[in-house]
Amino acid sequence: MLNITKGKIDRAQKTVIYGPEGIGKTSLAAKHPDPVIIDTEGGTAHMDVSRIGKPQTWEELISIIKEVAATPGICKTLVIDTADWAEQLATTFICNKYKQNSIESFGYGKGYTYLSEEFARFLAACDLCIAAGINVVITAHAKMRKFEQPDEMGAYDRWEMKLSKQSAPLLKEWCDHLLFCNYQTFVVTSENDTKKAQGGKRVIYTAHHPAWDAKTRATLPEVVDLDFKNIASLYTTAAPAPVPIDVLNEKLFTAPFTADELLAFIKSKGHCKDAAALTDIPDKFITGWVLKYWKDITEAMATANTNENTEDKNNG
Repeated sequence: MLNITKGKIDRAQKTVIYGPEGIGKTSLAAKHPDPVIIDTEGGTAHMDVSRIGKPQTWEELISIIKEVAATPGICKTLVIDTADWAEQLATTFICNKYKQNSIESFGYGKGYTYLSEEFARFLAACDLCIAAGINVVITAHAKMRKFEQPDEMGAYDRWEMKLSKQSAPLLKEWCDHLLFCNYQTFVVTSENDTKKAQGGKRVIYTAHHPAWDAKTRATLPEVVDLDFKNIASLYTTAAPAPVPIDVLNEKLFTAPFTADELLAFIKSKGHCKDAAALTDIPDKFITGWVLKYWKDITEAMATANTNENTEDKNNG
């Protein structure tokens, strides 16, 4: 039977911010609600922000994103700085996995097919954050490329993300908001018919133009000053992050132990000794210890139960 709903659905937002080097992409991303930044280029060194150490491998990056999604309350926005760096990690992972010297060594474009698959896996991990009520902001560098229209004479320069032709379309399709940051300049013709560029104000473009890609699913002017207050309305309706105790109760449904057994295990480790039930445990402890080390806790409790059963048999 069809389940038809009507009206807007509030959820976390997927945003891509790209532009030339030094325009202020990282600074803009860092002003999003309660951000945690995966800083790969040291762009936040001068900022008072929460950051995660630079992942050294592609698998480590995917694992970090999934861990953020599984840790309610850790942040309201995950910032990945930058997409082109992430793609380099994916390329290294693929080449090592298939023992190739470069992505071009595969032949027939097969390497880029693998790259597209891995980048899709990266975006799927980001979607886990969205499902958990965490906004995701991905920054990317921009490059200029000569673009030729297939049905017209001539060519013109066009700004694009500094990504492969396989990854860039995936990222553009995935996001709700594709924001292009650049310097706004005007060409002025003088009295002696010479042309001169003037201006240089930093702006955010939110709509498509022949010289760049941009979009938004919200209602924004086509160009605004590069200031977070001008895009803050995009994030006022993001779904709240799940309550930690609710997430824990969901995990207990499929866990091989009861809530009382989990509480006893927590107390045996010297934590929350005054708690009469899991609901008495602070959210910060649930998020920062129980959920964070859930896999380790499950394995430790399973081992303890196995040892107890073995002792009972021996005593019997």
